[in-house]
Amino acid sequence: MPTLDWIGKDKVINHHMEVPYRVLHRIYSFDSNGEHYDDNGSENKIIHGDNLEALKSLLTDYEGRIKCIYIDPPYNTGNEGWIYNDNVNDPKIKKWLGKVVGEREREREREKRRKLKGYVVGREGEDLSRHDKWLCMMYPRLRLLQKLLAEDGVIFISIDDHELYNLKALCDEIFGSNCFVANISWQRTYSMRNDSKGIAAEIEHILVYSKRQGWEPQKLGRTEGMDSKYKNPDHDPRGAWRNIVASAPNANTHQGMVYAIQNPVTGKYVYPPQGRCWALGQDQMLTAMNQWCKYELRDLHDDVERAEICGVSAEEVRKDVPAIVLSDTLEAAREKSTKKYKGVLPVFFFSKKGKGTLSRKAYISQVGGRPVTNFWSFEETGHTDEASRLLKVLFDGVAVFDTPKPPRLIERILHIIGDTDAVILDSFAGSGTTAHAVLNMNKADGGNRKFILIETEDYADSITAERVKRVIRGYGEGKNTVEGTGGSFSFYEMGERLMLDNGTINPDMDIRSIRSFIWYTETRKPLPDAEQSDNEYFLAVDRETAYYLL
Repeated sequence: MPTLDWIGKDKVINHHMEVPYRVLHRIYSFDSNGEHYDDNGSENKIIHGDNLEALKSLLTDYEGRIKCIYIDPPYNTGNEGWIYNDNVNDPKIKKWLGKVVGEREREREREKRRKLKGYVVGREGEDLSRHDKWLCMMYPRLRLLQKLLAEDGVIFISIDDHELYNLKALCDEIFGSNCFVANISWQRTYSMRNDSKGIAAEIEHILVYSKRQGWEPQKLGRTEGMDSKYKNPDHDPRGAWRNIVASAPNANTHQGMVYAIQNPVTGKYVYPPQGRCWALGQDQMLTAMNQWCKYELRDLHDDVERAEICGVSAEEVRKDVPAIVLSDTLEAAREKSTKKYKGVLPVFFFSKKGKGTLSRKAYISQVGGRPVTNFWSFEETGHTDEASRLLKVLFDGVAVFDTPKPPRLIERILHIIGDTDAVILDSFAGSGTTAHAVLNMNKADGGNRKFILIETEDYADSITAERVKRVIRGYGEGKNTVEGTGGSFSFYEMGERLMLDNGTINPDMDIRSIRSFIWYTETRKPLPDAEQSDNEYFLAVDRETAYYLL
């Protein structure tokens, strides 16, 4: 499989393994009693700190357990002045890149490539450097996210055109090209400015990858427009229905399902259309037609007619396929059928009171939901202006974020995941939209979804966590008042490293963190609740092996 190469890749390809493990230090908890320092046991977490280290810290409890990951990483547009620095020139990221990749070595490699490929030093060189930085930043984070994802889990990544194809190549390498699910186009805006230059960007992308091949989304709810096609003119006790064709494709490969059916009103022999066959096997079709009057199987020696429908010669068509014909007289069949048209129609019927084509009833109760497509319109999933207005309501008219995502977008993701008890992770949390969507969904359907948010920037408490607090207790005033969702969370900072540089355990670490870490390194599982044991060194049992930490 083709892979993507860039300056510094060799320095970050295994960096996720070198990231130090730090414990999470709970600062406070929040629930119906407000903010307090007592641990409320909430499974919802908001973590402030480097998201690379935070992801590493989650492995002990969450490796292979996260059902859904949504991230909205920097798009690397080169724009300046955003509250979430979008050109990957954030001081923390630059410091990390300098330490991990090595600025001097990267500069030497860039110069070498420029000379070899005839690059001109200038904007092109700057662009190359910017993309290198972005890829170095993303690669180890995606490696850890892949580890955290459950076997039946799925990750959704928002991105625009600047890094779309680099990100696609990166994800193919980390998650596997066979686990690519979709590139969803989200209609992020509902109107375009008239002074837009070039081809204006109306959509953003959401790349979707599963942990294992074959993931299927839950279907969406049906719309009023879709349901309006279903009526119940004959008062069928099975509910509303609409008529669909009674045939199916591939007559050539289903020649035993190509035959004549006699119309009980006109007496004519009816065949499926060219290249098609009847929707059911002949025994089932005979049973269906017997609901009108008495039918039987009879050979009409119609190989020529059947061959033409199947697209083969009369010599090649399957032989001895009988037709479904009336065993009653035509007069008796017509009399019985005419009465049937005044009551509840059978599932298979000839339209126009017997003078039309053979049709089939499709009941609304049988069709299920609406398939998920790779185009998500703003009418159903929101747009950026909607998200910005919502944040202003949440923060008393102050625009605290430039380009937030609307909760309805994340709610669509949570809906198609289908698991109301899932753990949802967002490691580029920003303004906290993911938590907002989780709380909304739990209130709407009584679910028990859990969220884990990670935010690197210092506004993790003042914006990210503050938004979640207001959603939980309610916000707005007057006509814009929104009732609280309820719920809880705990806020964490990154704590000390558990292992020191010399390979020894940090003596200041609490014993619970040490026991959890050691158990994880041995079993790749979270440490279960303490089992009854007289031995203080006992950890737990896994696969018939007892573990002790001395």
